[in-house]
Amino acid sequence: MSSAVELVNPNAEHVGKQQALLINTAAAKGLQSVLKSNLGPKGTLKMLVGGAGQIKLTKDGHTLLQEMQIQHPTATLIARTATATDDTVGDGTTSTVLFVGELLKQSERHLSEGCHPRIIVDGFDIAKKAMIEFLETFKKKFPDIVSDREQLCNVCRTALQTKLRADVADQMTEIVTDALLTIRKEGQPIDLHMVEVIHMLHKMDLDTRLVKGLVLDHGARHPAMPKELKNVHILILNVSLEYEKSEVSSNFVYKNAEEREALVAAERKFTDDKVKQIIEFKKEICGESDATFMVINQKGIDPISLDMFAREGILGLRRAKRRNMERLALACGGFQVNSVDDLTPDMLGHADHVYEQVLGEDKFTFVEGVENPYSCTILVKGQNAHTIAQIKDSIRDGLRAVKNVIEEGAMVAGAGAFEIAAYDHLMKVKEGVSGRAKLGVQAYAEALLIIPKTLAENSGFDLQETLITLQEAYAKDPSNPVGLDVVTGKPIFPEQMGIWDNVKVKHSVCNMSTILASQLLLVDEMMKAGRGSRPKEGPGMEM
Repeated sequence: MSSAVELVNPNAEHVGKQQALLINTAAAKGLQSVLKSNLGPKGTLKMLVGGAGQIKLTKDGHTLLQEMQIQHPTATLIARTATATDDTVGDGTTSTVLFVGELLKQSERHLSEGCHPRIIVDGFDIAKKAMIEFLETFKKKFPDIVSDREQLCNVCRTALQTKLRADVADQMTEIVTDALLTIRKEGQPIDLHMVEVIHMLHKMDLDTRLVKGLVLDHGARHPAMPKELKNVHILILNVSLEYEKSEVSSNFVYKNAEEREALVAAERKFTDDKVKQIIEFKKEICGESDATFMVINQKGIDPISLDMFAREGILGLRRAKRRNMERLALACGGFQVNSVDDLTPDMLGHADHVYEQVLGEDKFTFVEGVENPYSCTILVKGQNAHTIAQIKDSIRDGLRAVKNVIEEGAMVAGAGAFEIAAYDHLMKVKEGVSGRAKLGVQAYAEALLIIPKTLAENSGFDLQETLITLQEAYAKDPSNPVGLDVVTGKPIFPEQMGIWDNVKVKHSVCNMSTILASQLLLVDEMMKAGRGSRPKEGPGMEM
């Protein structure tokens, strides 16, 4: 085959048969060894240093695989699959890499004894089907999970404790769970974009808080505007309040200075009339009461219009983000207005308290005290950029974890309990499989144990002793899942301790890892024969 490839393309690079399999296995094991120490609450951190000296501390598998420059084609393929798992279900990156690496590692033993890869793959397919069926019976259903805030906090805490230190994870658990319950609407899909994440580079990470309202990352553009308002009516606009040039090529012809002044006044009047309409509407709404008024515009407000608003005590914000306009309507009520003609009170939102906070050269506007908010803001604080980046990455994972549980209405015991139980189940399934395919089932079952093994190793406990203890504890009472206590190294009952994993994540990791490992096992030839292949140097080819 090698000579045939070279006949077609003399510049091709070719690796065949056993060597191709060894290259794939080595790449999978190499990537596994890099991410292995990150798994679990006791996992270690990785320091990523960029070309310009940027430093990032993280143990989030998704961040690591995106930031690392992986050259090996097989390792790149595994990394893309793992990050696709995270993009789909919000977690499971490290687990996917570990499981793929372990599947190839367990298969290597049988392949070295002469077993054909197709036999192993057939066993993998049987084991995957059996494990997914077992997952459906093993998971615990919670029909009314939305009203059980404690269980939602438990599954969020399990996800966050693998990425943050314990005290920060506990605080973020409460914040993330409350944020998701705030934006949830009965009978409608949850839109995570309605949770705004804003960061302020000051104070401590434990000062991070949830604002049931909105925090805008800009402030008033006029020094005379009020910095704090109470009992605020909010007008959400998408109307240009500034002088604009015509959209087509045009010019004005005038004969004298008076005509020029009249033209300029006419242009100005077009914008001023819109501003005056808003001011009149404010007087009509607020009257003699203590109510105040605020305008948030997606488009621009020019200095003259800002000055007119300031004289009337109106707080005006311009060029707000389009996504924030959606959030404002959900948080404060009212809706976005595209014309200032025929303004009515039902168009307005309302907030009890609006105030501006200045941090260095940055201004932040807080809109708080809103009724029935369906949008909220997580205000992340920290002393340095990498702390803030770490918290923001974990918020994303926590939100996806809670969202998955609400949509599934079920959870699965964590701390390696599912893997221990699935191993026991697959060993029973193996007895009913005929022929050499049972070697693939056994390899699959052994590979599952990489999760509890790694948890024990990262916590500083003996692998064999810990694993045997867990299996013996599960064998005594298979109806009660047994996991690993990463503090003591003893068996625990995760369901009683509130350690839960996502069903969707387990299902995705199992499915994606099995498919990728099977495809890599069936590769018996690697060819680099594209148009970009460099010609081999030989006689007469020297430059």
